[in-house]
Parts: sequence; structure tokens; C-alpha cells
Amino acid sequence: MKITLKPERCIACGLCQTYTDIFDYHDDGIVKFSHSDKLVEEIIETPELLEAIKECPTRALLKD
Repeated sequence: MKITLKPERCIACGLCQTYTDIFDYHDDGIVKFSHSDKLVEEIIETPELLEAIKECPTRALLKD
């Protein structure tokens, strides 16, 4: 599944990383992928990933 990050929407709450280690943060606390600096990645769908996307309060994580 394709995941798109919208860093301009991120409020650095840290919730997504509590669900999965696919996400990490820049020094300013804004979301990024833990394994790349890209904003769009193909990632294997897992329940934890879906939960992180669903629970993001600002919709900074999008499933395409």
C-alpha cells in the first residue's frame, strides 16, 4: 500500500510511532519514515500501520 506523509499537517504528537516503528521524527518532531526521507513509500499493510493512519489527529498520514 502507498503511504503519503504530509509534514505540514504534523503537530509532532508522537502517536504514529506508538503504533509502528515505520515512522520516526526529524529533529523538530515532524513525522518521517524511519528508513527514508521520502514523503511517499510503498509499505506492506499491517494492522498497526492502519491504526497509526486512522488515529493521526491531523491526517498527516494518508493511505493511497
